[in-house]
Amino acid sequence: MAAPFLALQPGSAAAQQASPPAAPAPGQTVLNVYNWSDYIDPYAIARFQRETGIRVRYDVFDSLETLEGKLSAGRSGYDVVVPTSEPSFSRLVRAGALRPLDRAAIRNWGNQDPALLRQVESSDPGNRHGAIYLYGTIGLGIRPDKLREFAPDAPLDSLDLLLKPENARRLARCGIAVMDSSIDVMPSVLRWLGRDPNTTEPRDLRAAEDALLAIRPQIRAITASGNLMDALANGEYCVVLTYSGDVIQAQARAREAGRGVQIGYVAPKEGAQLWFDMLAIPADAPNPEAAQRFIDFLLQPDVMAGITNQVRYPNAIPASRPMVDAAVRDDPNVYPTAEALTRTFTVNALAPAAERARSRSWGRFKAGR
Repeated sequence: MAAPFLALQPGSAAAQQASPPAAPAPGQTVLNVYNWSDYIDPYAIARFQRETGIRVRYDVFDSLETLEGKLSAGRSGYDVVVPTSEPSFSRLVRAGALRPLDRAAIRNWGNQDPALLRQVESSDPGNRHGAIYLYGTIGLGIRPDKLREFAPDAPLDSLDLLLKPENARRLARCGIAVMDSSIDVMPSVLRWLGRDPNTTEPRDLRAAEDALLAIRPQIRAITASGNLMDALANGEYCVVLTYSGDVIQAQARAREAGRGVQIGYVAPKEGAQLWFDMLAIPADAPNPEAAQRFIDFLLQPDVMAGITNQVRYPNAIPASRPMVDAAVRDDPNVYPTAEALTRTFTVNALAPAAERARSRSWGRFKAGR
């Protein structure tokens, strides 16, 4: 659900330091931002408005399909959008739906980690259309106490925990859920099977589909990742395949609730999928200059540290690390170690025929047949 302007949470640090933005004055520039929900530090918005005099209209989406639909129709009215590197960002780049960034206007561009920028080049050759906002991995959110109760001998460092039917049968009693995203689940299953996560071979896709169908009767829910975050925090599931940051946010919410729900995160030893959410400007953005100022502002180390502290996803600005809370900075589930990063993989854009084949496999998995 989106509001016409960013609403600060009562009692938050941002609300204590800044008032919610008033309606823009006549002739005042308004920057229209479209981002995932619960994915910004409200104080960063308040500070940008104070320093630039630009008002921010901040809308949120809960799926990449919604974002792509808005931009594909044209005249979305947005100036800054935050698509995930695959599949949305790369598709939007290929479709000409994004404006190339003017690096000269983004003085803080060089603050980004060059190694991470190279990872994104498979989606955006030359890094012409986007800056890295936040990133993370895909793995398992778990309740260790329930795993000890129902499957004490199951491994806690591998997708075997979920994808081996004998484990799934035991853990079904305490709840298994999978995020509803073929682009994020199928490559991880392929990697677990020892196949290329970017394969388009029909036999490989069938192997991944068969592996998922083998555990389908044990899965309680296949739903949007945002739904899984609260459900995991409330203790509704003991194993969830989803984004690392959602699990870490669920940990924080569970602690705040004080009901004894303990949550951990598993980056699979087989190799976790690495993803990036990108700051991009639609080709028909009404205020591209203001958009570039906003991206430049966000790439400052102190600003990005505040965002990471708020949402608990890692950012791509190495100079921000000393300003990140120690509990976040030193958590390898938030910031993968150098050794863990060597085991990660990124996914490539697929040809339309391959995308359709994967979507058909995913549909059969969801239907259970």
